[in-house]
Amino acid sequence: MNKYPRITPLLCAAVGTAFGFYLLAFLNPIVSIIFLFISLTALSFFHVLASFGGKSIVPGRFDTDFLVDGRQRNMRLLKLTAICCAAFSAGLILGISAASVSRRPVSFSLPVEKITAIEGVLLEDPRIISGGRVMASVSLLRCAGEGGLRASAGGEVTVFFPQEMTARLREFGRKTTVFAEGSLRTSEAGRQGEVSFTFSADSMHIVKAAPEIEQRRTSIRLGLIERFDDKNWGGLALALLLGIRDNLDSNLAASYRNAGCSYILALSGMHLAVLAALITFLLKKPLGLKLSSIVGAALICLYCFIVGPMPSLNRAALMYLLGVVAILGFLPREPLSVLSLSFLIQIIVSPASGYSISFILSYLALAGILVIGQPLYSLFAGKAPDFLLKPLSASCGAFLATAGVTGFSFGIVVPLGVITGLFLVPLTTLFMIGSIFWLVLDYFTISFILNFPLSVLYSLMESIVSVAGNIGGFSAAKPFMALVILIISIVLSFFIVFFEYRQRESRLNLKAFL
Repeated sequence: MNKYPRITPLLCAAVGTAFGFYLLAFLNPIVSIIFLFISLTALSFFHVLASFGGKSIVPGRFDTDFLVDGRQRNMRLLKLTAICCAAFSAGLILGISAASVSRRPVSFSLPVEKITAIEGVLLEDPRIISGGRVMASVSLLRCAGEGGLRASAGGEVTVFFPQEMTARLREFGRKTTVFAEGSLRTSEAGRQGEVSFTFSADSMHIVKAAPEIEQRRTSIRLGLIERFDDKNWGGLALALLLGIRDNLDSNLAASYRNAGCSYILALSGMHLAVLAALITFLLKKPLGLKLSSIVGAALICLYCFIVGPMPSLNRAALMYLLGVVAILGFLPREPLSVLSLSFLIQIIVSPASGYSISFILSYLALAGILVIGQPLYSLFAGKAPDFLLKPLSASCGAFLATAGVTGFSFGIVVPLGVITGLFLVPLTTLFMIGSIFWLVLDYFTISFILNFPLSVLYSLMESIVSVAGNIGGFSAAKPFMALVILIISIVLSFFIVFFEYRQRESRLNLKAFL
């Protein structure tokens, strides 16, 4: 953690995109135009200033050389500022455009109150929720009303299926076309007054099976679920390896949430890092760094296909692929620039995912580790053991970056999660590695040798989150409290970065004096 984050055009473009996507796109168009005009004006201003810079150096006098060198540095800074302003302006346009594209309202060709059935394609693997019901997002094709009248429909609707349909939905899986009869319901107004819909199904018929490749994928998932089914730790293993929470104990999931460690259950960079580390360990020596990175990238893509679309996992996988490109020499090895490029690509390819809480928290957490966690580590370097300081500073950076969003989204903020995570993350890593080896040994029917160690790890993690969950955190149920938490986190982050910068400048001045 010794590399300091730099302001680059990629970073400015990502910040501009986020600003346009999350704020300007839903304000008055005049306000958006004003912000865009200001950024373009700044671009022109710095570009004009940079054009006045001289390039000649007067030889023979040290003080003149020094002054001219300083002027050239200032001119380079002005040119870089102009480029960053241009990148920010382009990001604003991209963010506003992506937000407008992401709005795909649900449309029916029949009166909403008369709709009794819908037909569409499952966009995700059905998930079991409380009460045993099954939930899935469906891309609408057609709708039906009273008297058997059918008409076209468009958009996405969340459909709730009865418990007795669980096995059949799991068997067919994602990309299956279904016809469901039931009742359509409107929910609270969404962005810009848009009305969202949900559908409660009473019966369901399979219209068309999923493509062959999707059926194979579903078969693999079902096979893994069956293999872990009779293990007390199997539900946690499925959640950590495949993101399947259907078999996860609801009390354990609640304990993770109350302990401020629910991010451990959401597939993201931490989980992908474990898999990437295993792939590198197994392939680096026989294949070499570059070839093992390419093979690892292919395996990661296959893994993401089996798991399914998850914004936080997609972010981690995309960053891994960009990291491979950097290893091959086509991109700079700068984490913050790679993060920015990943954000831009994901917003362009899948703008609707930008509104997912897991997407937002995933990017904010990693940005916090890079922008806040690294300066925090630098401030206390040498004052605590590295094996403790590195993960603690990273956890604090991620917590400060996500505290405001967590408060507004979930109504609670748990600072203790920073400490609890220090214990849970290593144990979770061991548990994941053990579960992977258990799968390998299970093919040879000798996996029983890992049953006891995995049970012990599971019980230990369960005890830790139960104790931490009982302590709780700060309530942010009221918007005012969430706003206070957001302001405090921003102020603390600013002071950490500021004091680290002052400390670094003092060290540089001292070296120059010596």
